[in-house]
Amino acid sequence: MNSPSEQAAATPASRGHLLQILGVAFGLAVIVGNTIGVGILRTPGDVAKQLPSPLWFLGVWVVGGIYALLGALTLAELGATLPLSGGQYVFARRAFGDYAGFAIGWSDWLSTCAANALISVTIGDYSDVLFPVLHGHSVAIAVLMMSLLTAINVKGIRAGDLTQQVTSLLKTLVLVGLAGVCLVFVPENPVSSAVSGPGPSWIPTFTALVLACQGVIYTYDGWNGLLYFSGEVKNPGRDIPRSMAGGVLAVIVIYLLLNVAFMRVLPLTTMAGETLVAAAAAKAIFGPRGDTVVRVVIVLSLFSAANAILLIGSRLPYGLSRDGLIARGISSVNPGGTPVPALLLTTLATIALIVSGTFNQILALAAFFYVVQYTASFLSVIVLRKREPGLPRPYHAIGYPWVTWFLVLGSLAFLVGNVLTDRRNSLISLGLLIASYPVYRLARRET
Repeated sequence: MNSPSEQAAATPASRGHLLQILGVAFGLAVIVGNTIGVGILRTPGDVAKQLPSPLWFLGVWVVGGIYALLGALTLAELGATLPLSGGQYVFARRAFGDYAGFAIGWSDWLSTCAANALISVTIGDYSDVLFPVLHGHSVAIAVLMMSLLTAINVKGIRAGDLTQQVTSLLKTLVLVGLAGVCLVFVPENPVSSAVSGPGPSWIPTFTALVLACQGVIYTYDGWNGLLYFSGEVKNPGRDIPRSMAGGVLAVIVIYLLLNVAFMRVLPLTTMAGETLVAAAAAKAIFGPRGDTVVRVVIVLSLFSAANAILLIGSRLPYGLSRDGLIARGISSVNPGGTPVPALLLTTLATIALIVSGTFNQILALAAFFYVVQYTASFLSVIVLRKREPGLPRPYHAIGYPWVTWFLVLGSLAFLVGNVLTDRRNSLISLGLLIASYPVYRLARRET
């Protein structure tokens, strides 16, 4: 198996190669940055609507965290075994062939660009309220922010690494600070007792439990962020498992802390249906100033996510190009270790989605794509264990094969749930995956 630099050297059209300089600090930062976004500030309202019992409410966040942790400790085997940047595309291609890899990589890249477009526009929307002079220019702010992040990352992976560590640390401090304020201070505008709703013995319906789990699992989504940089990690066999375990545990702690803090300020019956629980909690603590506090929290949190997602998105076309599935020139890397053509392609696609406003349509399809991608990755662990038992594995998936099969079955059940709850978008997503085949054949013809 070739190292990333050997892969690059073997591709005549490529110049330069990715740098193996990333460590655990970057791993933790990219997982926290990629995972924690607006979801944790709004999903608690949806969960409380389904599970108005403190025990069940907190329990589903613990279960979602355990699921994410098991997933991370399973896919860390693939990241350590196949240290090539590109994320889940790399695993699907190795296990199921070029076309399967292309379909996973293509859908992953589209979803990633759409997610970053939404984040950028959200930052623009919240910034123009914080700074009245910017009012009405949210699209321009979004485009400017993406351009700024691109300029930073073009310099090299060291600049991207530093930016990710600083912004993720700032995000963590801000969120923990918000939780601390909610836990310590007496609300300025108290809302009845936070202990309300059904007692611990209350049993939710199956449908309510499934809907709550869907929201929580989506909020934990992003724990696989480091896998997109496997070829750039100094010691993938050691650092990838450590980073993924540590990153997910950090996210679990932050999520539980925030939810306990929200419950300290608001009754679950008040949280239920709130589109932005953090805003309601902040208003209870700070009064009218609460809206400004939450807007600052959101902007700072999303900036970290935007940088992580931009870096991740650039590794997808880079990987597809490196392996000859799209134009070879896209895998060109500058001396700083940045795949500049792939980065610019990702930025341009994201800006096009921002300006056109079409990112919401793609995000509506993304839920199906995400589940298909995770299912393919979990199955890749099983397929490669059987087909390539002699492949050097510096790290082995925890609880294999039982945990791996549990994750496969859980992902399939989740996929069925997506089809049943959103049949139209699921069928469109499936159609787009099928339609990717002629695109794949055309791309191969051009390489």
